[in-house]
Amino acid sequence: MEAVLDWVVLVMRTVGSPGVGLATALETVFPPVPSELVLPLAGYTASQGYYSVSAAIAWATAGSLVGALVLYWLGAAWGLERICALADRIPLMHAHDVRRAVAWFGRHGRTAVFVGRLVPGVRSLISIPAGIDRMPLLRFCVFTTAGSLVWNAALILAGYELGEQWHVVEGYVGPVSNVVYVLIGIALVFVAARRLRHRLG
Repeated sequence: MEAVLDWVVLVMRTVGSPGVGLATALETVFPPVPSELVLPLAGYTASQGYYSVSAAIAWATAGSLVGALVLYWLGAAWGLERICALADRIPLMHAHDVRRAVAWFGRHGRTAVFVGRLVPGVRSLISIPAGIDRMPLLRFCVFTTAGSLVWNAALILAGYELGEQWHVVEGYVGPVSNVVYVLIGIALVFVAARRLRHRLG
């Protein structure tokens, strides 16, 4: 991870604020390092005078949107039927579960996209059901940008203010991510157990 962080720092210092956007886009699609490390680091780099903090926030938000669009189009291209077919091949899963999840997203799409961008662990994943549901692209972009702006600004400003202690941010956000992962795991176990009882019954 340290090597990846070194690369992120090099990109930000060499390219400037567009490098923040590049790092954020890559982190959204291929998250080798969580945003709770990349964004405070971007804020710290801004505090050293490589670019302005406002430019860092703007480029990070643009990068978040680009990464989210990649996942959105992936969900749209894969489609509900192919994902349902895949679910039917996975033990203890069923296409009905997928359809119900997508239906829920259809009812709460705007809230899910906005709030999802503020929740560690699901920030990137929320774009996939948006694509499957074919959420109107403009609406998706608006709510993704709004949620990303809040998240990016908070972490970049924290890194900017903390300076050399920018890594402290991860110590606060990281446990939240772990809680989210645990809750997702519990939900998956619950669904699997219910599916198993249904098949045995």
